[in-house]
Amino acid sequence: MAEGQFIIAGETPQEHLDWGRLRWMSHPPATGADQLTVIDVTLSPGKGHDFHKHPDQEEVIYVTAGRVEQWVGEEKRLLGPGDAAFIPPGVVHASFNAGDEDARVVAILGPCIGVNGYVSVEVAGEAPWKDLRI
Repeated sequence: MAEGQFIIAGETPQEHLDWGRLRWMSHPPATGADQLTVIDVTLSPGKGHDFHKHPDQEEVIYVTAGRVEQWVGEEKRLLGPGDAAFIPPGVVHASFNAGDEDARVVAILGPCIGVNGYVSVEVAGEAPWKDLRI
């Protein structure tokens, strides 16, 4: 069994994506985790992680700052700090920043799947997802 460890935000590499930034706070390469992948996500204003699903993982998206337009299936809610969404395996979802400043969420997925502990299938170009935000 692996020993626990501390993950310090300032020492954790940050990835820059076209919709924001993320830090892998726990996943197999960083911590040896096999049950939980934890990602600190920053969504840039007007941007978001478009419609996708995790076929074999459940997920909790927990908002820590800002306003997030959160989709679970075809249902949309506006979430703020302290709010969360639970997404069962295979359910399509999306998260968009609904404010003028960065929004922050913590994404927690389990179990770890694949090398990075996370498998995402993008479906934003498919019906009905491509037409939901028009």
